[in-house]
Amino acid sequence: MTGGALLIAGTTSDAGKSMVVAGLCRLLARKGIRVAPFKAQNMSNNSVVTVDGGEIGRAQGMQAQAAGLEPSTRFNPILLKPGSDRTSQLVVKGHPVGTVGAKDYIEHRDRLAEVVADELASLRAEFDVVVCEGAGSPAEINLRATDLANMGLARAANLPVVIVGDIDRGGLLAHLFGTVAVLSPQDQALIAGFIVNKFRGDPALLAPGLDQLAELTGRPTYGIVPHSDELWLDAEDSVSVVAGHVVGVPAPPLGEHWLRVAAIRLPRISNSTDIEALACEPGVLVHWAAEPAEVADADIVVIPGSKATVADLGWLRERGLADAIAVHARAGRPVLGICGGFQMLCRRIGDTVETGSGDVDGLGLFDADIDFAPEKVLRRWPSPLSGYEIHHGRVTRCTEHSWFAADDTAQGYVRGAVFGTHWHGLLDNDEFRRAWLTTAADAAGRHGFRVATDTQVPARRDAQLDVMADLLAAHLDIDALLALLDAPAPVRPTVSTRLNR
Repeated sequence: MTGGALLIAGTTSDAGKSMVVAGLCRLLARKGIRVAPFKAQNMSNNSVVTVDGGEIGRAQGMQAQAAGLEPSTRFNPILLKPGSDRTSQLVVKGHPVGTVGAKDYIEHRDRLAEVVADELASLRAEFDVVVCEGAGSPAEINLRATDLANMGLARAANLPVVIVGDIDRGGLLAHLFGTVAVLSPQDQALIAGFIVNKFRGDPALLAPGLDQLAELTGRPTYGIVPHSDELWLDAEDSVSVVAGHVVGVPAPPLGEHWLRVAAIRLPRISNSTDIEALACEPGVLVHWAAEPAEVADADIVVIPGSKATVADLGWLRERGLADAIAVHARAGRPVLGICGGFQMLCRRIGDTVETGSGDVDGLGLFDADIDFAPEKVLRRWPSPLSGYEIHHGRVTRCTEHSWFAADDTAQGYVRGAVFGTHWHGLLDNDEFRRAWLTTAADAAGRHGFRVATDTQVPARRDAQLDVMADLLAAHLDIDALLALLDAPAPVRPTVSTRLNR
C-alpha cells in the first residue's frame, strides 16, 4: 500500500468530504498505517498556522490531527482567501504571494500545478496512504481548465475518485448521477463510486435508488453514513455559517441563567470556528447575528475575524450593527473582538494592504490604532496559553490595560467589559475560557450562570474525529475503499449525456 492515494470529492461544498477525509485519516492511523491528508487547493478564510510557519485551511489542520500529525503547508500547498466577490489572496506553500481574480487565475495554473504535483509526490513517497480532498464539486465544468483539486488532480496523479453526497440537502441521487454525467469520458473513467453522507432514517428505503444508480453509472455505493449531531466543530468555510442559526447543540445550563452570545456574521468572516468553544459550554447559546435586533437581547457580542476588515466595518455601519454594538458596550455588557473584529473596535485603522482605504475611523471602543503592513504575521503560541495569529494589522498605539500577556507583551486588551485580541484559538484554552465567561456573565448581569468545570474543548475536537472514524468503520465498506489504493485507478464505464457524446 506504500504511496497509495485516493481523492474524496463532493457533489457540493459542505457535503461532508472534509469530515470523511478526517475520519479516514483517523481510521487508518488507528490501524498503524502512516497516512497524511492533502488538499491541493482550498478556498477558505478559516485557516491555521503550521509548524513550518505558514498557513493552511483549518480543515487540513484538523485532518492532520486525525492522522496524528502536526499541521504542515505540505497538506494544503495552495490556499485562496476571498477578500471580495471577485478577488482572493493567493497563498502558496503557506505564504501570500499576491491577489488574484477569477479571470486571471488561469495565468498561474501551470506554475501552481507543478507545486501541487511536487507536494503530492513527496507525501506519497513518505507515507503509506495519502487521502486527498477535492474542492467544491468536480461537476463545476466551467472551471475545469484551471482545476487543480478535483479531476485535474485525479487525472494528473491517476487517482481513484469517490464522490460524497449530502442526502440532507435533497436530490442526492440526481446529484451523484449528474456529477458523473457532466464530466468528460476521460474524467469519468476515474470515478470509482459513491458515499452517502448525513443520512437519517431507514437505509432500506434508499437501497432501491442506490441499486438503480449502480445500474445507470456502473459504480457502487461504498456505504451510507448516518447523520450525527456531534459533528459540527471545525467547519471548512463560511458556507455553514448562516445568520440566525444556532451554533452546535446547546446543553442546558448548570445554574439558573443561560448566557446568550450574538456572534456577528460578517460578509468576509474568517476563522469563524473561534466561537465554537463557547458553544461547547453548557448554558451558552451562541447564534450568528446579522441584524441589530439580534444583538439587542444578547448578553455577549462577539465580532470574529475578517479577511476585509475595513469593508466589513462599513457593512456593520450600513446594517446599523455598529450602533447596536456601541449601545451594548455603553450598557456595560461584554463585547469581544477577535483579530479583524478587534481591529474594528479600535479608534483608527490604517489600511493600505487589504482594501487600500487609508485611514478609517474604527468603532472607538478601544483607544488604540491599527496600521496594516504588507507582511502577514503568522505565529503560533503553544504554551502555557495557546493560540495563533494570522493578520496584517499591527497595534501601533494603545492606552488600554492588558487583558493577558505572552512573552511579557500585551496580547489582549480590555476596557471595562470590552475585550480584544489578535489571537485565534484563545477560547480553546479551557481555564482561560471559564474565567472569562464568569467575568462576562457577571458584567451581563447573568449572576445565575454557572460555568462548567469539566468542559474540555481540545479533547472534544479530538473526540469528534473518533466519532467520524467509528461511523465510517461501521457503515462503509472499508476493505473495498482500501482496495482502491492497491491498484491503478479503475476504468469505469462512461455515462452518456448530450454533453459528452
